[in-house]
Amino acid sequence: MGHREDLLEGAKRCLLAKGFARTTARDLVKESGTNLASIGYHYGSKDALLAEAYLALVGDLSDAFDGDEGARSDAEPGSVERFQEVWANIIDTMRGPGSMWHLSIEIVAMGDQLPAVRDHLAAQQQDAARALVALFAGIKEEDVPDETLDTLGKFYVTLMTGLIAQWNFDPANAPEADELAAGLRQVIKGATRA
Repeated sequence: MGHREDLLEGAKRCLLAKGFARTTARDLVKESGTNLASIGYHYGSKDALLAEAYLALVGDLSDAFDGDEGARSDAEPGSVERFQEVWANIIDTMRGPGSMWHLSIEIVAMGDQLPAVRDHLAAQQQDAARALVALFAGIKEEDVPDETLDTLGKFYVTLMTGLIAQWNFDPANAPEADELAAGLRQVIKGATRA
């Protein structure tokens, strides 16, 4: 690996151990075995490197969203069963004290103090929405229509953000996938009555 890759891997380890705010440039250098100049040369800034590392950590989890070993769901795309199955897989990534999703809460809580990280990640929201729509619809990301991102994409990102918050603040009472599916069934029932 070169310095760029070493920095990214070191930054991922630092984020999991210390979070965004407590990770220093010196921590990154020590963890990656590189030098301070490499951060600026390859990423522009410490915050940009940390943002990229966070996105890489999320990417590392994306296979888990599909279930064991990235196996595709047998549930009908767009069905409530698919909704429940995918959320169950996502929720499994949130369990336990080692979950990397606490970093999302740190960004929300400290966004004003981490503006470069916040802005970099905000720019990635469309990609997150596209990935979630594709997952629930059982299609490739490139096949997700752009107009769907402003509706279904934002819906899934909002659910994801809420789940992350609940699993971080109160995991004992955070929703399980079957509860989310039951709630969705109630919404559908109410909407079809109107």
